[in-house]
Amino acid sequence: MEFFRIKRDIPFMRHALVFNLISGLTFLAAVFFLFSRGLHLSVEFTGGTLLEVTYSQPADLGGVRDTVAKLGFADVQVQNFGTARDVLIRLPAQKGVSSAQQSSQVMVALKERDASATMRRTEFVGPQVGDELAADGLKALAFVVVGIMIYLAVRFEWKFAVAAIIANMHDVIIILGFFAFFQWEFSLPVLAAVLAVLGYSVNESVVIFDRIRENFRRYRKMNTEEIINNAITSTISRTIITHGSTQMMVLSMLLFGGATLHYFALALTIGILFGIYSSVFVAAAIAMWLGIQREDLVKAGGAKKDIDPNDPNAGATV
Repeated sequence: MEFFRIKRDIPFMRHALVFNLISGLTFLAAVFFLFSRGLHLSVEFTGGTLLEVTYSQPADLGGVRDTVAKLGFADVQVQNFGTARDVLIRLPAQKGVSSAQQSSQVMVALKERDASATMRRTEFVGPQVGDELAADGLKALAFVVVGIMIYLAVRFEWKFAVAAIIANMHDVIIILGFFAFFQWEFSLPVLAAVLAVLGYSVNESVVIFDRIRENFRRYRKMNTEEIINNAITSTISRTIITHGSTQMMVLSMLLFGGATLHYFALALTIGILFGIYSSVFVAAAIAMWLGIQREDLVKAGGAKKDIDPNDPNAGATV
């Protein structure tokens, strides 16, 4: 399906250096904010109190959130748990206040608002659990990165693997930089969004890399820069359709998903936008600067069977 056909190749690589300088500055700024401000970790990572409250009728999550926030608790997480009448409340740990005191204070306020509110259970999430979650999250991120590198190195060539990983880590660090700069809450759903962005971004890179490999086999008189420009231009229609459809779904979660999905959708939105950018101006450009060439992707003695018979340059030699 190709709704947006562009007849003339766009010279993306002509401006690659400028865009990569911008990327480098953005990346360094993200790293700076990560070290200077740090991430605003949620209860899952820092520890706190977990309450499960049930109502006689579907709960008003917004009202529950406002009621708890008026007590002075910042960054409270309120979401349905099981049915619409069951609510899960996560409270951050406070110095000098026990978990039992927090639970009692919250329940008094909730009962004043709705007498049917009943506490089913309460538990304390210790910092040790938070440390384990943080460690497991870093391990998951490392496994994803290593898996992507192995996949790209086997399917394409090591230069593509290096280029794609640099581009993907560029996306991840920039997402984390946004969360550090604005001090948005970094929770488990946000971590899941970051891992999803890694896979989503590498998918775009693979599409472009696959077209680059195909172009090396078909167009023998083009140089590497022209091959890459043609590959990106010829996949623009697919990029617009795929990413546009995905972004509409993510925006619906961002606008209508409520507080529970807000930061998850926000991380995906940033990741999708920078994923498109990095696949074109970071991954493809780095592969070009690493010296990717026809001989890296077209095996000797097997080139003729891969030539398109309709290609006017089919008779040319490599």
